Amino acid sequence: MRMRGLSGYQMGLTIGICKVSWLRSTKTAGIVCAFLFSLIVHGDQRISKEPVTITFVDPEWSKDLTERTLIADNRLKDFTQQTGIAVKHLPTPETTLDQLDLVRKLLRQESTSPDVNGVDVIWPGVLSEELMDLKPYLATELSAINADMVASYTVKGKLVAVPYHSDIGVLFYRKDLLRRYGYRAPPRTWGELEQMAVRIQEGERARGQKDFWGFTWPGAAGEGLTCNALEWQIAEGGGRIIEADGTISVNNPDAIRSWQRAAHWIGWISPRSVTSLQEWDAVNDFYHPGRSAFYRGWAKSYLLSVRDNPSIRDRIGMTNVPAGKNAQAATLGGFGLGISRSSRHTTEALQLIRFLVHQEIKLEEARSDHDSQNGPDFYDPTAILRTKRNSADNGRQPLSRVVARPSTVAGERYEEVSRAYIQAVRSVLLGQSRAPEAAASLEQELVRITGFKPGPPSRNRVSKETSLGTVSRPQPAAGSTDASAHQDFK
Repeated sequence: MRMRGLSGYQMGLTIGICKVSWLRSTKTAGIVCAFLFSLIVHGDQRISKEPVTITFVDPEWSKDLTERTLIADNRLKDFTQQTGIAVKHLPTPETTLDQLDLVRKLLRQESTSPDVNGVDVIWPGVLSEELMDLKPYLATELSAINADMVASYTVKGKLVAVPYHSDIGVLFYRKDLLRRYGYRAPPRTWGELEQMAVRIQEGERARGQKDFWGFTWPGAAGEGLTCNALEWQIAEGGGRIIEADGTISVNNPDAIRSWQRAAHWIGWISPRSVTSLQEWDAVNDFYHPGRSAFYRGWAKSYLLSVRDNPSIRDRIGMTNVPAGKNAQAATLGGFGLGISRSSRHTTEALQLIRFLVHQEIKLEEARSDHDSQNGPDFYDPTAILRTKRNSADNGRQPLSRVVARPSTVAGERYEEVSRAYIQAVRSVLLGQSRAPEAAASLEQELVRITGFKPGPPSRNRVSKETSLGTVSRPQPAAGSTDASAHQDFK
């Protein structure tokens, strides 16, 4: 299909303008870019003998600076060579909530809707009406994928996306600095992290790095903060914001105490600028300038950009998010692939999804074979294959505290729930509200948004929502001096 009035240069310029505009997060820019996307996606409607072109709106591609970007581009080129079907690979804004806003607008423009859409694991309940049910078409592929992951993208029996990339929250640490200051292993609890962060921070500043900090994390108004704060409060027994049965549990002493603890970090072991750091700002600040000892991030970024890079791998390790008094919790993340209900090229879109999923499965199988030859600790905790789910079979300690955000129970209201939660937590971090008042106000707001009733959290019931493997192995024996003892990816 020929696109009248839009040259290749103009298309690239349009995408560039949109990316810059999205980073400024203006509503006007979002509307303008949605309109420009509709021109790029379909142009005019003239009948042509040219090969079919399908559009792929890919949130991961937009913000991913790791090897995954190159993998995605190469896979799409291979797909076109094998099938003759061209693919327009389109970016989205950086933050998850801005991505959702754009994808939803594009899907609701039925005549110009993209064909294939990347679907964040928290979006199915919001986008279920705009996406087709994939279950009847992908039985073979689904048989090879973890059933728990499939359930994450299922709404009332409808599979709105097939799992493609899964992810979990982890703690990154500087192995070289732990060795320098005599630590045998990374922190297991938030208390240990605080103690280690203070000592390393003081030491590095004494060595001349005046802008060095102990711990960085994404604290800007985005979904990354929801993930972090959820881990903080679950670790202390403060519940899941909204429990699986619909109970609004956020207003409780343990959740309040976890927010207060995080607020205390700012200006102590975390920079005041942490409240303005988006995910990739924080990643870059940790990896490249090396101005912090610890960073809360996502496992997949390590697997794709660190594990096979010796110069970085020797400095940076990965372990579980620290535990609190109740549990250790790691937020579930990731993306699936869905097809617009109004796509005009569903056959070709299904071909692309099958191709991408099969390529991912092949990659995981190759990594698994390599891992099995490199000892029991070399393991990808974010794989989606059903055959890799049972860590008891391979001698690894299972990671049983992978928790999902309350997107399934909140359904189409999740975006409002998350924005309200972010606002409440940030008000505490910024010193604008006291934590007890912020929690009480948030409870009232969530009741208004969802219609659910408040109640206590389901304590000590951090269920095995999904078992993605293990990040860190069992604790080293007493007397161990290996600072990378918990580091599974050598």
